[in-house]
Amino acid sequence: MNSPFKVCSAGSVSKAVMVLLGAVVLSVACRGAEPAPAAAASDVLVLSNGDTLHGTLVKAGGGKLTFHTDALGDVDVSWDHVKELHAAESFGVLKNGLKMSKKEAVAQIPVGPVEMSEQSLTVKSVNAAPAVVPLKETAYVVDAATLDKQLHRRPGFFAGWNGAATAGATLVQATQNQYTVAAGLALVRVVPTVPWLDPRNRTMADFTGSYGKITEPGVATTKSSIFHADAERDEYFSPRVYALAQIAYDHNFAQNLQLQQIYGGGLGWTVFSTPRQEFDVKGTAQYERQQFIAGTSGTTLNLIGSTFAASYILHTKPFTYSQELAYIPAYNEPRAYSANETNTVAFTAYKNFGFSFGTLDSYLNNPPATVPATKRNSFQFTMGLTYAIKSKY
Repeated sequence: MNSPFKVCSAGSVSKAVMVLLGAVVLSVACRGAEPAPAAAASDVLVLSNGDTLHGTLVKAGGGKLTFHTDALGDVDVSWDHVKELHAAESFGVLKNGLKMSKKEAVAQIPVGPVEMSEQSLTVKSVNAAPAVVPLKETAYVVDAATLDKQLHRRPGFFAGWNGAATAGATLVQATQNQYTVAAGLALVRVVPTVPWLDPRNRTMADFTGSYGKITEPGVATTKSSIFHADAERDEYFSPRVYALAQIAYDHNFAQNLQLQQIYGGGLGWTVFSTPRQEFDVKGTAQYERQQFIAGTSGTTLNLIGSTFAASYILHTKPFTYSQELAYIPAYNEPRAYSANETNTVAFTAYKNFGFSFGTLDSYLNNPPATVPATKRNSFQFTMGLTYAIKSKY
C-alpha cells in the first residue's frame, strides 16, 4: 500500500539533525555577539589645557572642585583650570556669602544636573527654568544627597564631631628620677555640620592634664598634678547670638587647689565667623565651689560669680592657632577671683597625625596660707603628638 509519508533514509536524518544543530549554534553565537548594555554615563571634566577626565563630580568649594576618577582617585582642580564640566547627577549651587536657615535653603538653592562653560554654572532644575550662576559668585556645589541630609535629618550623637587628641611624655633617670605625662582632648560639633547653613546648636568638650614626679634618695618627693575639664552647650536663636550652659572642673596641686567646680549659664556672641577664622565673646552667671588641699582657714568656698571669656581660632596652612582668655570674678567674695589664658598651635604632618605645642597660664588670687607660701600663678608649656578626630555625617 502506498503511504502518503515518505520514509527518509538514515543519511537524510543525519543531515537534518546536523542542519538543526547548526542553526541552534548560530543563533546562540549571534546572541553572544550582541553588544552589552551601555554603561551609565559618567561626568565629564574638560581642563583648560584640553585634557578630559571621565568620572564623578564629588563637590566644589573654596575656589576648587573635587573630581573622582577610577585611575586617579579624588583630584582637586582649581576652577581657573576648568574649561567645561558636565555632571549628570543632581547638585545644589550656593552663592558667595550666602548663609541661611533650612527653610530659606529649600527655597533658594537651585538643584539639578550641572554644566559649566564660559565661566558660568547652569543648573537644570526639574521643576523650574535653568538657573545660571556666574563662577565668580559660586561658593559651594553640593550633591543632592548631602543637601537632603543636612536639610531634613538630624545627626546622631556620635556623628559630626571634630577635634584632636594629644599625648606627650618625658622620662629622666639619673641622680634624680623624673617623669611627666601630659594628655589633651578637644572636641566640637556644630549642627548643621556644614558652613553654608546657619548654626542651630554647638557642643564643645575639652580636657587637658599633666602629672609628674621627681624622686631622689634622701629628699622629699616633688609632685606636679594639673588638670582642666569643661563642657559647653550653645543654642542659637540668631546666626550670631546664642544661649549657653557650661560646666568646668580644675585641679592644680601647685596652687594648693584640690578642686574648683563651676556650673553656669549665659549668653554668647560670635563677632565674626569665616572658613578661616572665628572670634567669640561670652558671659555667664554661675555657682562656683573651691576646695583647697591644705591651709590655715577657709579651705572650702561657695561662690556666686561669672565667667567673662573670649576665644579666637585661626585656620591657615600649615597650622591651626587657637587662644582663649577668661576672667572669673566672685561677687560674694571679691578676693576669690581667678583668670586663665590658653594658646595652642597644631600642625598636620601626615594624614590625621601631627604635633602641637601650647601654653596654659592660670592665676588664682586666693590660695590659703601655707608654709612654704603657695604661688598664685601657674604656667605650663606642653608639646606632644596629635591625632585629628573627624567624625563624618
